[in-house]
Amino acid sequence: MKLETFSLDVDADGIAVATFDVRGRSMNTLTARAIQDLGAIADEVGSNAMIKGLVITSGKTSGFCAGADLGELGGGSIEDAGPAGDVEAQLKAAFDRAFQMNKILRNLETCKKPVACAINGLALGGGFEVALGCHYRIAANDNPKLQLGLPEAKVGLMPGGGGTQRLPRLIGAQAAAPYLLQGDSMTAQQAKDLGVVHELAPTAQLVGRAKEWVKANPNAKAPWDDARFKIPGGNANTPSGSMVFTFGAAMLAKQTWGNYPAQKHILSAVYEGLNVPMDAALRIESRYFVKTLMTPEAKGMIRSLFLSMQELGKGSSRPAGYPTYEVKKAAVVGAGLMGAGIAYVQAKAGIETILIDQSQEAAEKGKDYSRKLVEKDVSRGKISKEKGEALLALITPTTDYALAEGVDIVVEAVFENPEIKAVVTKKAEEQLAASAVMGTNTSTLPITGLAKSSVRPANFIGIHFFSPVERMGLVEIIKGKETSEETLAKTMDYVLKIKKTPVAVNDFRGFYTSRVFGTYPEEGLTMLAEGIAPAIIENVGRMAGMPMGPLEVSDSVGVDTMLKIGRESAKAVGKSYEQSPVGDVTTWLVETQNRIGRKANKGFYDYNEQGKPSRIYPDLAKKIEVKVNDCPPALKAELTKRMLYRQCVEVARCFEEGVITDARDADIGSILAWGFAPYSGGVCSFVDLKVGINKFVEECDRLAEQYGERFRPNALLRDMAGKGQTFYSRFPPKDQKAAT
Repeated sequence: MKLETFSLDVDADGIAVATFDVRGRSMNTLTARAIQDLGAIADEVGSNAMIKGLVITSGKTSGFCAGADLGELGGGSIEDAGPAGDVEAQLKAAFDRAFQMNKILRNLETCKKPVACAINGLALGGGFEVALGCHYRIAANDNPKLQLGLPEAKVGLMPGGGGTQRLPRLIGAQAAAPYLLQGDSMTAQQAKDLGVVHELAPTAQLVGRAKEWVKANPNAKAPWDDARFKIPGGNANTPSGSMVFTFGAAMLAKQTWGNYPAQKHILSAVYEGLNVPMDAALRIESRYFVKTLMTPEAKGMIRSLFLSMQELGKGSSRPAGYPTYEVKKAAVVGAGLMGAGIAYVQAKAGIETILIDQSQEAAEKGKDYSRKLVEKDVSRGKISKEKGEALLALITPTTDYALAEGVDIVVEAVFENPEIKAVVTKKAEEQLAASAVMGTNTSTLPITGLAKSSVRPANFIGIHFFSPVERMGLVEIIKGKETSEETLAKTMDYVLKIKKTPVAVNDFRGFYTSRVFGTYPEEGLTMLAEGIAPAIIENVGRMAGMPMGPLEVSDSVGVDTMLKIGRESAKAVGKSYEQSPVGDVTTWLVETQNRIGRKANKGFYDYNEQGKPSRIYPDLAKKIEVKVNDCPPALKAELTKRMLYRQCVEVARCFEEGVITDARDADIGSILAWGFAPYSGGVCSFVDLKVGINKFVEECDRLAEQYGERFRPNALLRDMAGKGQTFYSRFPPKDQKAAT
């Protein structure tokens, strides 16, 4: 037996130890080869009379197993699973491939020899399912990073190695629901309390204790293979069990709006599987697994939320040929909400930070923002008091620009005013070395224009953070006309160091994220001006997969901010913003009603003391005559198209104008920056996978005829449709472009 990812050693007592250790990787994942090796081990243990039992453990100090290798799993096509053109054969081959893991673990579970799992660290997804397939589980109690869970639902997938069947049988369907449907994870102690893990022990003792259990339990078998076994909480067809699924289905519909097939399939697999014996249940799971994997949602989410996120998080789009830029000291100018958040994430990454503002009081207030975050983390046990104090010691609040001497990067985060930014740039650059980066945090102002105030425009770059900085994972990096590739590389190194995901775009008013994001509230306000009831607009927005309705988004951005940006954008093209339907509504709300949005607790909504929307502003009816109060399915579908397609058309224009050049950046930016329908995998994946380029262009033409030229497909979209291209084939990752 030749193994590549496992080693198998048998001691004098006949106890075999299978050690999972994929060479060349810091963490074990279930590759095709690892599954093949696990199958060989299961066969050997079951057939070799000299082997009395098995312990499965990991040779990695980082953990047990992080789950299936989604890179191998790919996009979920079935065409390569069987003969071309024979769909039935392809489906059967896809099922057989998906069922392989279930078959192996079931063989291990029924080999009539005791099998224990010694879990030394992280065990997620398929790794956790391997553990669940063992008769006994012992986990380390001295590894704070140890987690057990099934996170597949977070990337549009479902467990495919028995997780939907074994976990509910262990702890009941209701207790298992958060781990299956939401992808929650459990600590070692939580797993022990739930009955998922049988025993806790120090890492050094795990294998020894597991061997002792194997020797003491020669006739071990899974609980569900005992004729007397009863499912905790009752079967799906019992009164108590059926209530779990009745309420579960209702809650699922409320939370997902039916946009996430994986969760629906998980619930169905659990319901159906708990009514039959384990062998049949595992086949049910594999069928739903294949069905889920074939959906455009799974393909898009795997590609964007897992593969692309990993690639961009490792700096795959960073310009090559430049040494890593080590940022040890940085300055932030402007200690308001944004600047204070930037200072915090820098200090958290170990960067000495000079926080500058006009007054010492304002600078100290900016540092207090970090202090409050640290105090909260200390109170919750996330960090020690000593680490919290060390973090705060890295932030120096001041009014003195001279303290910025020797910094590796400056991030200016003052008001969105070119004149103020010009003054700050001049003061900051007087302290900078020739190699340092001068960054400006702005959401709309063109970088090339701001760089005119710089004496070193090649080192000047846009660094667009999102609020609140400590929670938002994206940073949009904007190259001005004269920004050098070296400066882009340095800025990406900085963003990666503060543990954010960078997307790189070229200069344009609104750049990529603000420009495209703005089309969503604009379309909602256009619908409002057409007489569609505000409640319909808001509910359809959420049902489409957006985190908020368009009117609530407008309040969150600030209706006054939207008015200002709208006027400036209209002026730039020689139009009057107030004469547009959207401009008319926002001007009335701000200048007549004095309602500027969430920050003032009044905008399109009224807000309670906690800042939560309590009701839509009743007097909207005085400005807008409501003509549509009902929303049948056909209208819901049409409004959904308008909201989502409008954003995608603007993305296509960004590609055509060279604002964005990588489909990954477009997808990840759309999800992380403004929450574009995560189930789709992002704006490009929505067109590529969910709709299809030809149908998208056809529908956009129809929408343009009916609602206006803003929907009209550009030349790029028509060319892509004519050539049968997708966004990912037309604008592939930069490393793939180099290869072609």
